[in-house]
Amino acid sequence: MPRTALRVRRWAAIAVLGGLLAGCGTENADPDPGEPAAAAGAGARTSTEVRPIEAATRITDAEGVTVSLPKPPEKIVCLVALCDDILVELGMTPTATNSQVLAHPKFLGKEKAAKIPVVPGGFLSPEVEAILSHKPDLVIGLEDTHGKLAPALKGATAFWPVQPGSWQDSVGYLRDLAALTGRTAQGEKAEKTFRTRLAEAEKQKSDRTALIIYGSDENFGVATPETDVAAGLFPKISHYPWKSRGIDGSYSLEEILARDVDVLFVETLSFGAPDGKLSDKLAKNPLWSRIPAVKNGKVIEVDSEVWAKGRGTRSLGLVLDEATAALR
Repeated sequence: MPRTALRVRRWAAIAVLGGLLAGCGTENADPDPGEPAAAAGAGARTSTEVRPIEAATRITDAEGVTVSLPKPPEKIVCLVALCDDILVELGMTPTATNSQVLAHPKFLGKEKAAKIPVVPGGFLSPEVEAILSHKPDLVIGLEDTHGKLAPALKGATAFWPVQPGSWQDSVGYLRDLAALTGRTAQGEKAEKTFRTRLAEAEKQKSDRTALIIYGSDENFGVATPETDVAAGLFPKISHYPWKSRGIDGSYSLEEILARDVDVLFVETLSFGAPDGKLSDKLAKNPLWSRIPAVKNGKVIEVDSEVWAKGRGTRSLGLVLDEATAALR
């Protein structure tokens, strides 16, 4: 995969460098935010119970980052799609954004999303002056990409660097922002909805082998549970035998063919003008047609804005809906 593609997948989706995703841990390695101890292990593996969220002007997230505000933030600038996802879950909209996920019909839709100002400079280099022109109470960005903006924003607004590596992280960030904004009931409802979706999907776990691949050309990458928030859901709902190989290697089509993949999800990443689907490009390889998923018409091109970049409870809920439907 071209270096540009790898950098964008890392920064715009979940941390990609040198050929594979590089994330912040697995869902099994992190504590489960809001999980009542008594409910752990009861019924479905994921509890549907949600602890109450208390409004606060100061929170410390799971990564040890403290955010302190004089009052609930109303004007929030989103530099990462997780922020947009959470705000929509809380019944809010960003003051400005650089994400396209809001245009999805299950978020705001194209018409409403078009009314949200876009931060110039793109995802990798958002312009500080443009951010501050909106007089935000809070700016939320990805730590490994936007952390460099912190000195320029200091004194003018509060900056919250986030770095989700699992669905539990995403739930934790949802709960924290719900506390800061005082939208506790909305936060609890969004968490409950997601947990219920995941628990139901677990109960109906498919025995089919699934795979998520991403890229812009024939040099694709494999999304693994250790490094990709969406992929971290898949061992719960399917057979997903893919493990991270670090920065030194990925999977070949020969290896994928040997695993008898039943359902294949494809994230096409575009750089500039769209130049075609990844699945169409891979079809030029004679091995592609021999994969069971390809033979049986079970190759699903998915929305990379939701699957790769969203990472919040609304995006992950959509991933679960689409994945479980395809895995039946």
